[in-house]
This record gives sequence, C-alpha cells and structure tokens, in this order.
Amino acid sequence: MSATLLEVHDLRVEFKTRRGQAMVLNGVDFALGPGETLCVVGESGCGKSMTALALLRLIPSPPGRISGGTIRFNGEDLVQASDARLREVRGNRISMIFQEPMTSLNPVFTVGEQIAESLRLHAGLDATAAHARAIEMLQQVGIPAPERRVDEYPHQLSGGMRQRVMIAMALACRPDILIADEPTTALDVTVQAQIFDLLRDLQRDKGTAILLITHDMGAVAEMADRVMVMYAGRVIEQGTTAEVLESPAHPYTRGLIDCLPELGSSVHGERAELAEIRGVVPSIWELGSGCAFRERCPSALPRCASEVPPMMRTGAAGHATACWLHATTGLAAA
Repeated sequence: MSATLLEVHDLRVEFKTRRGQAMVLNGVDFALGPGETLCVVGESGCGKSMTALALLRLIPSPPGRISGGTIRFNGEDLVQASDARLREVRGNRISMIFQEPMTSLNPVFTVGEQIAESLRLHAGLDATAAHARAIEMLQQVGIPAPERRVDEYPHQLSGGMRQRVMIAMALACRPDILIADEPTTALDVTVQAQIFDLLRDLQRDKGTAILLITHDMGAVAEMADRVMVMYAGRVIEQGTTAEVLESPAHPYTRGLIDCLPELGSSVHGERAELAEIRGVVPSIWELGSGCAFRERCPSALPRCASEVPPMMRTGAAGHATACWLHATTGLAAA
C-alpha cells in the first residue's frame, strides 16, 4: 500500500435496549489502502454489516450510537464530522452496495433516475448530462441495451441486473472506497461469478479500494488481498489472504475454512469429511467476561472463561489473532 486510505481504531457501537446498553461492536481496528480489497468474514450476527453502517454513520440513532473510537478517511475523523460533511462523503467518496437491491432501490423511480440523482448532487451535472452518464454506467456494469434499461423500473429487472444497477449507482461518482455488503446474496453461482469479475475489473480500472463483507470463504479466496475475521462484535484475526487461509491462527477461522470442501483440510490426498462449528454465535447478553468463542471452541483453555484475549502477532508482521493459544509465542499486535 502506498498510503492508508481508511483507518479505523477502537470502534465501539452501543444500542440502548430495555435490558440496558448493548455493545454490538467492541474495539474494532483495521486499515484499508488504495486499490486494496479487504474481506470481512464471519457468521450472521458477528458485526460485519454493523461495521459497514458505522463507517458511514448510518447507525439508527436512537437507539444506536458510536460510543468510541475513530474512523479516519484520508486523515479526517468521520466520527466527528458534521452531517453536511457526511452527505458530501456518502455516495461520493465512499459508496456502499447493500445486501438486497430490491429493498434499496426505489420502486417508483427508474433506475436511470436513481443513478442520475447522485451525479446531480455530487458531480453537479445537469439532467441531460446525468442521464447520459447513467447510460454509460449501465454499460460499464454489463447491462445489455442500457439505452432502454435506463428508463425501466427495478421490478422490470432480474436480480442480477438489479445488483449491477446498485454497483453502477455506487461507482457513478468514482468513489475512493466501495463497501460491498454481501453483494451476491440470493444470486445464482453464475451471476455471483459475474459480479465478482465486474468488481475486479472496475477496481483495476479505477483503483477503488473495496471492503467486501461476506460469510463465504470461497469469495474470500477469490477476491481478497487481506482478511479480517469477526466474531461477536470483535476482530479475532487479521492477515493476508494466504496467511489466514493457509495458516489460520484462531480456532474459529479454522472452523470456517473446514466447513468448505474446496478450502478444508485433506487426509491422504482426499478431502476430509466436512466439519461443523457447533453451537451458535452467543447473544450479546451471554458473552460473559472471557473469550466469546469459548463455549464453541475445541481448544478452550481455563483462562478463556475469564480473560478476553488481546490481538497478538502470530509470527508474520501483518498476521494477528485474539486467541490465548498464542499467548506464549505471540507478540502484542501493533
């Protein structure tokens, strides 16, 4: 990386509930460089999408709020930025593709009108220029007959086309960062491959950094430069794709990998029986005082029940994990 584009430090998000304050993100740290793809992985409920919403300060408030930490974009702390400044950043410098395009696209406006809106707002284009640019964006994301599709409504498009429209909207203003939250959810494997190919092509052409949120370790192997594994609102492992997939340091990461036949371990040259991670992600009210993964972990130590492990280097400078199994060999992560 030539520079750090986005730097998140000790990010904490709380929600006020009837049972009290609930910490849904607890001390999240990561960085993203220009043209880099960072994949955030973990099961549903681990904090992936909440992290994405927090980056753009889209946490519903109340009941939620960012209670601590910094989100520095090109050195500017977005946590302290004004609402007016955030409106300049959202959809312009940092864009987001949401999980379900049918609920993100407005059903009463054509797809062209929705793409053109951000161009008029952020790029200052008039209606004619914005419409022409919308057609160009639809063509770039591989939608056939863009001159006709630009005047169609979301319900007239297939799921794959709607997702491409979302990508076109997100990239219309040539953002520095694209946040893609499960961009291939509910799409068939052929369309998934097309979407990933499209993201790679656009990243190569425009140099956009991508924060890809997924639970699919196969997508991680295909797309990521670096990987961040989350569990119960915390980051539990970070490293390059090769480090994390080939030498996972946290038992949870190993469990995620072993759940996939193409990534799991082999026995005598043959794939071993697929493993499973027993149990479920605990409720925020059941985390206790130790490691949140301890009840599901096959390698839990006595101290896991009472002490939260800090991030520790596992050897490689950029590879770190929050696991007491590395307490004797690991070094404090920078």
